[in-house]
Amino acid sequence: MLSIIVVMLAILVAAAVVVVYVAYPHRDQEVPGAPWLGDAMKRGVDAMPTLEDEFTRR
Repeated sequence: MLSIIVVMLAILVAAAVVVVYVAYPHRDQEVPGAPWLGDAMKRGVDAMPTLEDEFTRR
């Protein structure tokens, strides 16, 4: 039972991080009350490798 609660809390935290990222840093806005969180998210996204679209390389 405890493992289910821990896993559900981890899922909720991950969902909250996605919602906060989409709502603020992805739109180039500051996260209210926690600008350090938006900066950390931007650094994390910039560090990840991305795939280029075929049409943008031409």
